[in-house]
Amino acid sequence: MQQSNSKLMRIVPPVLLIVALIAIWWVAIARSENHIFPTPPEVASGAWALLQDGTLLQHIEASLLRVEMGFGLAFLVAVPLGLWMGWVSGAYFTLNPLFQMLRPISPIAWIPVAILWFGVGDFSPIFLIFVSSVFPMMVQTTMGVRTIDRRYLRAAANFGVSRWVLFTRVVIPAVLPEIIIGMRIGLGVAWLVVVAAEMIALNSGLGYLIMDSRNAGNRYDLVIASMIIIGVIGLLLDGLTRLLEQLSIVKWRYVR
Repeated sequence: MQQSNSKLMRIVPPVLLIVALIAIWWVAIARSENHIFPTPPEVASGAWALLQDGTLLQHIEASLLRVEMGFGLAFLVAVPLGLWMGWVSGAYFTLNPLFQMLRPISPIAWIPVAILWFGVGDFSPIFLIFVSSVFPMMVQTTMGVRTIDRRYLRAAANFGVSRWVLFTRVVIPAVLPEIIIGMRIGLGVAWLVVVAAEMIALNSGLGYLIMDSRNAGNRYDLVIASMIIIGVIGLLLDGLTRLLEQLSIVKWRYVR
């Protein structure tokens, strides 16, 4: 019973907040007599029309596919590189200054370079997603290795395990929580960047849908609907990533 109440307390307040914001939005539009900005029913009607003819799903699939490819490539590069930099001091002190110099550069600043290198096809947003998500995962993984509690390493050393076994059986499991945090940050940035890239250089995806709706007769109902869908998908992606935190191999580091 107590567990059920706890779940309700986590669900009910945010739902009530969203309902209240929608109500405020609806009342504000009705009182202002603004005929340009859409009401919630108009947004829902526009989104439903796109859903019925399949256009909305096509744009969602295009955006998700680009994020999947760019983020997947970033993961394959960032995690092994981060583990190596965290484990080998020479690699860390050699490469870290370069990556710390590149990391603050906004992914949006890479858009002209991406278009110059890859044109206006799918490779440009995939590259931008890669650049935006590789650094958070790499830095988080590196710091996770370098901040491992030395008790684990000393305990393993007392058993005379090899350096390779120490790395694979102790270091990697211990750093998994930090890797997941890096994945959450990287995935959030990747989803943000793909929408921005689609506004500029593509003819499909949710970012393109926003710009196309704005230019095609000021369809602000579709603009707002696209923005809401982007937010909902971002929330779902973060929730899926957080499920990894429930794995037993991830939890063991926090056992006292």
